[in-house]
Amino acid sequence: MKIDRKDPTPIYHQIYMDLKKKIEKEFKPGESLPPEEELARIYGVSRLTVRQSLKNLMEDGIIEKQRGRRSKIVEGKNIQNLSELRGFTQEALLLGHTPSSMVISNKLVNAPENIAEKFRIQPNTKVIFLNRLRMLDGIPYAIEFTYVNISVDFKLLDILDIDMSKSSLYTFFRENVGLKLEYADETIEVVQAGSENAKLLGIQNGSCILLRNRYTYTSKGDCIEYVQSYYRGDKYKFTVRIRA
Repeated sequence: MKIDRKDPTPIYHQIYMDLKKKIEKEFKPGESLPPEEELARIYGVSRLTVRQSLKNLMEDGIIEKQRGRRSKIVEGKNIQNLSELRGFTQEALLLGHTPSSMVISNKLVNAPENIAEKFRIQPNTKVIFLNRLRMLDGIPYAIEFTYVNISVDFKLLDILDIDMSKSSLYTFFRENVGLKLEYADETIEVVQAGSENAKLLGIQNGSCILLRNRYTYTSKGDCIEYVQSYYRGDKYKFTVRIRA
């Protein structure tokens, strides 16, 4: 690329855009960019200008740089749109991945008091507890702890007899029970992975992970599901469109 010095766009941003395109087309995750001095020679600019371009790439999560080492391409994160109500399986398929799950637990339990309140049932009423490790292309991405409100429709008890390692819960709600999902209330925060979650996700103990808490409602206003999910922070990011 030849720098256009007549272009009002700052030179470091021109280099940033050119490197970004090259990374998308020519580089693979884990590969290294040329050193700063070589990039400066290629673009005919100072190392200081190149450093600013690399800094912007690093802030965007496209590269990472360690002291004394060359910049390395970071594996792209999966981007999930929070503006639409989708389950893990549907979102994974839209992103072009092959989803799979490992069922850790699928059983009836007494509803914890806070969940019973949302479900509008008495505390200790039976609900389904479904705990799954969710994977994309065989790689662990998230752990889900799901409670299902069977008082909404007792056909939901069939979940206990289904192989939920291969089935989508939201597809079951819609196609097997005939429920229409209307909306969900969700919060997301950053927490540190405990030893058990870290082991399942294949990350270091204490790593930053994303904690999602979601209450899902049907078209009749019934809270059918509460799910607490832990997502790998190095594999996922979320996007939402905000309209004026």
